[in-house]
Amino acid sequence: MTATKKKWSAEVSEHSDALDLEDHVFESDDARKIAASLKRSAEHSHRRKAEPFQSAMSMLNFYINRAGKNLPAARKKVLEDAKDELRTAFGREKDD
Repeated sequence: MTATKKKWSAEVSEHSDALDLEDHVFESDDARKIAASLKRSAEHSHRRKAEPFQSAMSMLNFYINRAGKNLPAARKKVLEDAKDELRTAFGREKDD
């Protein structure tokens, strides 16, 4: 693969029926801000096929899974906390 060629995950994000995300949404250290941004994106996106909650949660899981073992524990904790904030924002119960 050449240096200019994009990774498959970037290709998926840009050309699939993924959400139109705000720039740098996953870089925040505030789980509530991440969840609020995903919720806004999911509710306003014209590219999604599923319900807003499912689309937002899927995008968050996609990002976490894409980072894999390269994701530092502190960053993963913020993103996992964002899942709980997203559930709260959509009035969903936490899965236990």
